[in-house]
Amino acid sequence: MTPANTGMETYFWEKPNDGAATIAQITHEITTITPMPDTLDVATVSAAKKAGAILAATLRWLIGGALGASMILIGCGHPFIVRRLLLMIPTMIVVSALVFFVIQLPRGDFISARMQELELTGDASASAQIADLRTSFHVDESGFKRYLRWTGLVWFTSFKATDEGLLQGNLGRSMEYNRPVNDIVGDRILLTLAISGFTILFTWAIALPTGIYAAVRQYSAGDYLLTLLGFVGMSIPAFLAALVLIYLSSAWLGIEVTGLFSARYATQIGWTWGKFVDLLEHIWVPVLVLGLGGTAGMIRIMRANLLDELRKPYVTAARARGCRPLRLLLKYPVRIALNPFVSGLGGLFPHLLSGGAIIAMVLSLPIIGPEMLSALLNQDTYFAGSMLVVLSMLGVFGTLVSDLLLLWLDPRIRLGGGKR
Repeated sequence: MTPANTGMETYFWEKPNDGAATIAQITHEITTITPMPDTLDVATVSAAKKAGAILAATLRWLIGGALGASMILIGCGHPFIVRRLLLMIPTMIVVSALVFFVIQLPRGDFISARMQELELTGDASASAQIADLRTSFHVDESGFKRYLRWTGLVWFTSFKATDEGLLQGNLGRSMEYNRPVNDIVGDRILLTLAISGFTILFTWAIALPTGIYAAVRQYSAGDYLLTLLGFVGMSIPAFLAALVLIYLSSAWLGIEVTGLFSARYATQIGWTWGKFVDLLEHIWVPVLVLGLGGTAGMIRIMRANLLDELRKPYVTAARARGCRPLRLLLKYPVRIALNPFVSGLGGLFPHLLSGGAIIAMVLSLPIIGPEMLSALLNQDTYFAGSMLVVLSMLGVFGTLVSDLLLLWLDPRIRLGGGKR
């Protein structure tokens, strides 16, 4: 008899070579019975679900930190900041309500299709499975009650772990995978934020000095070359640049640039130093592709804004007074020309998270974009809705950060409106 015929599932390694997180997950799956979602207690969360738990804790800290900062800044009495903070609350309420109900406007959803499929099978266990789906996703409740449960407002009346929602960092349960959304997007959202952060740093590090040089050296050979590269970068679609990069790296360099990890670490659960280094070796590809168009556009914006500032009378007056050119350039014109960059931060974060779905498919990146697109197509209400709310929250927080940076950069914003 061969080992396969004796039941491979009954064998195990006394000294496995897998990582600690993989061993912990296998041990948990073998020794622990997973209860129904409605009876699941927080204490039963295994080591394999740490990413989802960390994501929930991060969301709770963000919401709590925003409320705490709001109270402090409101106490300080700055009218500009107070108005921005007070506008965040109704904005998120309206966004969450629109997202939840708009997703359900088309007829049917994933759960309805699944229950119809079970009814047509005629299986004896179909009735039990349909009952479980109705209980898990509260199908028989009204839309308003499900919205309150999804947002976590019901938790304030019961204080039960099963009633936690968005306000408590619980993104709901995916209809397609029948798993908590936190567990599905735990590592993906961390990788997405890492790519977005590096893309922003790459864009600013290249666009700012390049735009300043093009404005100071107007109509020089370098200015014409940078203008040509800027137009080319803005004209090439990001997914086409990804395909070209894949071909050139494979044909000329003999290396594969798809994915964020090599084959050794792609399926490894948990994080090690080697996996982190491997991520750094691969992350430059999506950063380069995602930042190409944005960098080219920002170079043109920075050049145009700085040229407008350099032609203003205060620059001529400062030069006549003997102000050193470099100090004059960096202290006044560049500072004012940065306003469009800072004001665009509000839409930059959600765009980097959601706008790279096609690029992620081309480069096989394990990030949020493809999963969110699949959830929208399948009408996975809680998955898609939670991701859209997270993107909206990032947009709101990004707008707040850009407002605070503008408040620091431009003294004119701190001035109150004129009084009659």
